[in-house]
Parts: sequence; structure tokens; C-alpha cells
Amino acid sequence: MLGKNSFRKILTSLTAVAVLCVYSTVALAFSKDVTAEITVTGQVTVNGITAVSNATVISGSTIVTGPNSSATISLGKNGRIELNADTSMVLNFSGNSVVGILSAGKTRVATATGVPTTITTKDATVIADAGQADVFTVEVECSHTHVDTISGLVTLREGTSDRQIAAGTSEIAGKLEQTGCVVRSGDWPCTARSWASSSAAVTSANMRWGRCGITPLTLQRAHGRHLPC
Repeated sequence: MLGKNSFRKILTSLTAVAVLCVYSTVALAFSKDVTAEITVTGQVTVNGITAVSNATVISGSTIVTGPNSSATISLGKNGRIELNADTSMVLNFSGNSVVGILSAGKTRVATATGVPTTITTKDATVIADAGQADVFTVEVECSHTHVDTISGLVTLREGTSDRQIAAGTSEIAGKLEQTGCVVRSGDWPCTARSWASSSAAVTSANMRWGRCGITPLTLQRAHGRHLPC
């Protein structure tokens, strides 16, 4: 028959093994949830180290793409993040959320239903509608941030103001006219669906002429096509 001390030692050993098994299982599950896989083209670094395709990316990593380069970060069932050339992003993610801090360049984000996703820039925070799958792009310019919703719905939060961006529409945050910044063709989030010379059309909230700084002369030049501003 085993003595009391021997029994305690065996019990302690079994308990330690059980706890180790539990912690190992949790650790493996956690690691699986918070890692992603990157595919690269050209010059891409992760935390300052040259990245290669199929490498693992952990939450909190800083991903930078060079000229004529790109990166795609697969988050498994939670979605995908694509980075265009000359882009820098700090990417945080868990098993049920994605948060990106975009400091330069352009990203295309595809989210899954039920996964809260936000992209923050110097001008605003872009919040995906977690109630559905969303696809949208966010581009950081010198003077502003440009957001396009491809499918789904996102909210552009600028200070205390929220603007919803439905599929097929776009918005900007920031101040377009800033010293030292050049507004490129296509930066303005407006489309000339139809042309009219009336003041009502010029000030229409739907057309957002005032926000885009559109003048009657610009309207004349844009007659029947996308505004070239």
C-alpha cells in the first residue's frame, strides 16, 4: 500500500500534467487565432525584416511595402488585408477583431460577418459594419484620407462626426487644401451622375458639390461624365 507522502507526490504529478495539458491546449488555440500568413511581391518588411511569402505574421506587426511592391495578409476566416505599394500599417488582430493603423499608402480590406474591424489614420477612423461582410479601401494622402466602400457598409468617424459610406460610394476626411499638399486627380469623392446649371444642383447634399469645391465651370466641363477634380 502506498504511503501518504507517495500518494501526495503522485497526485501532485498528475495535477501538474493535467494543468500542463490544459495550458498547452489553450496556448495552441490562442496562437492559431492570433497569427496570419503574408504573401509578398517586391520589397516588403515585417518589423523591419525582409518578408517572404507564406511567412507567419503576429498581431502588432508593422508591415511596410516598397515602391512597386504589395503584400496580402490572410487572416483566415476573419478576412484579408491587402497593402499597395509605399504603404505602412501596424496590424493588430485576434480571433474576433481586426484593428489596423494606416500611416501611409493604401489598403484594401475584406472582412467577415461578425468580426469588428477598424482602420485608423491621421484623419479619421474607418469602422466596418460587423453585421455583414464588407470590402473597402482606405488611402492616406498628404492632406486627407480617402475611403471607398466596394461592398457592405462602413462608417467614417472624423472627430465627433460619423458618416456612413454605402457600397459604391466614397468619402474623405481631413482638409483637402493644405500648404505643401497636392490634390491628385481622382481624390475627390464625387461623381457627376447628371449635370444641371441650377444652384439647387450645385448645392445638392447628394452631389456634395460644396464639399468638393465644385464650381459651375467645373460642372460644365464634367457634363455627362465623372468629375475630373
